[in-house]
Amino acid sequence: MIMNQANLPNQPIKKGMLLCILILGAFLSLLNQTILNVALPELMKQFNVSTTTIQWLSTGFMLVNGIIVPATAFFMKRFTTRQLFVSSMLLLFVGTLINAVAPSFAFLLTGRLIQAAGAGIIMPLLMVVVLAVFPEDGRGTAMGMIGLVIIFAPAIAPTLAGFIIEHFSWRWLFIGMLPLVVVVIVLSLRYLVNVSKPSKPKIDILSILLSTMGFGGLLYGFSSAGDKGWGSTVVLSCLMVGTVCLILFCRRQLTSTNPLMNLQVFKSRMFTMTTIILILSTIVMYADIILLPIYLQESRGYTVLDTGLLLLPGALLSALMSPVSGRLFDTFGAKPLAVAGLLFTFVAIAGVTDLSETTGYNYLMIRTILLRIGMSLIMMPVNTGGLNALPQHLNADGTAVSNTVRQVAGSIGTALPVTIMTIRTQSHVDELFQSGDRLSQSQMIGQATVLGINDAYIFIAVIVIAAFFVTLFMPSQKV
Repeated sequence: MIMNQANLPNQPIKKGMLLCILILGAFLSLLNQTILNVALPELMKQFNVSTTTIQWLSTGFMLVNGIIVPATAFFMKRFTTRQLFVSSMLLLFVGTLINAVAPSFAFLLTGRLIQAAGAGIIMPLLMVVVLAVFPEDGRGTAMGMIGLVIIFAPAIAPTLAGFIIEHFSWRWLFIGMLPLVVVVIVLSLRYLVNVSKPSKPKIDILSILLSTMGFGGLLYGFSSAGDKGWGSTVVLSCLMVGTVCLILFCRRQLTSTNPLMNLQVFKSRMFTMTTIILILSTIVMYADIILLPIYLQESRGYTVLDTGLLLLPGALLSALMSPVSGRLFDTFGAKPLAVAGLLFTFVAIAGVTDLSETTGYNYLMIRTILLRIGMSLIMMPVNTGGLNALPQHLNADGTAVSNTVRQVAGSIGTALPVTIMTIRTQSHVDELFQSGDRLSQSQMIGQATVLGINDAYIFIAVIVIAAFFVTLFMPSQKV
């Protein structure tokens, strides 16, 4: 059971140091998760593998995360804060070390899966610790710092990776991480205190199997759809098996006396509404992360470093905005911030529904800044508002649910826009061919790709509108 600070009389908690260590660990885990994406073409050449094979470095990471996260509520009841955090950082270190020296693709994939096992524990643990040691009127500020990590790490990864790949070897993406992970482990052994009282809950093997097959099937199905297509037998089979197992998993959790993931959290209307908003917002965020680089690099010929530099101002501003939005949450609550954030987000997404082959670099940078402002006002305030609505004994379960749906939403946000873009691009190629315009094949494909990206962004704009309407029905809870 997670305990308040008052219940730990002989164990003083330095909140600043505790939060700093946990945030550093979370930052490194999220950076490890996203920094490899821009290196995939280089790794395809290095290991002589296909696009389908190399995508396992991302898909495998997401799969393991999606399998581990639902079980974090059980882990947090069974083990202490220090045991879980140090274990997760050791897994991150081992996986990063294997990646740094990997002689083959199989070793690289193994390292990524080990990294993912560690990363899957850190974010839920971080949120539960904040709920345990910070009072309600101070959680917004603390969660704002977590929001800094969630938004800043993926946003800065392309710039950092682009610089390293352009000037060094891809192996330095991992070599450079190793000393940082060691520093976090040493700090955690020295300063990290336990904020939980471990118990010995019984482990439900059937629930773990259903969870693994359910979330794993859905994540793999959505992740593979962008490459294999939605009509693929593999994709459809995974989605169907995943859905059936997930239904059986939910049924078991509702009837079990000791559920692996307590779905009673959805009895809270506030938590349910904020979870829906988080799902939709995460889809939007991941969609933009994958669509904009495709447009910049494939349609406009910008380098990885150019793409990263375009994203950098927005990333830096989000780093400044997240703590600010946390303080605003402590004052105004989640709903006003979510409404404002979605308005910023809609303007940013609508601004890229009519891209062309001459859209300005500075224009794209400004709209990306607007998007990052919007996401900073949405993600952590909405998440904190939902978790604050839960009784304390459901904090671990609430964070497990929140992080699990974010993983699934991230997978959907990666696969669905790419699928829409691919289908619409082919449709536009056919239209341009039939129009009789005197275009070369490369010009035709380039123009069709831009039009396909526009169509995908129109779909994302509809999701933003849906999230806005859900927000209007969210309870106005002020902390």
